[in-house]
Amino acid sequence: MDALKLISQSSMKENAPVVNIGDTVKVHVRIKEGDKYRIQIFEGTVIAKKHGGINETFTVRRLSHGCGVERVFPVHSPIIEKVELVRSGKVRRSKLYYIRGRVGKAAKVKEQIK
Repeated sequence: MDALKLISQSSMKENAPVVNIGDTVKVHVRIKEGDKYRIQIFEGTVIAKKHGGINETFTVRRLSHGCGVERVFPVHSPIIEKVELVRSGKVRRSKLYYIRGRVGKAAKVKEQIK
């Protein structure tokens, strides 16, 4: 078991992105097209964080042409270039799955004033 811990700790990113539930973030994802790479930005609200350690993931939701799109990103994945914080959200839940059933202004998360 110690060998697994050592391997997982060595493959973790040193500067892993710090995201919180309710934050609006821009995730810069490296996408391979043929033999070239490009950066695609996925902007949305973080509605969930799961697990911990090497398996940690976060789910980002956004509306695209009136249709909800959710994407799950592993925190320590090499395809994630960087995660920009657009604004912090003020929430009282650890999972914001209730936002899936809401539309328009009801689906917004209040901004946290620091």
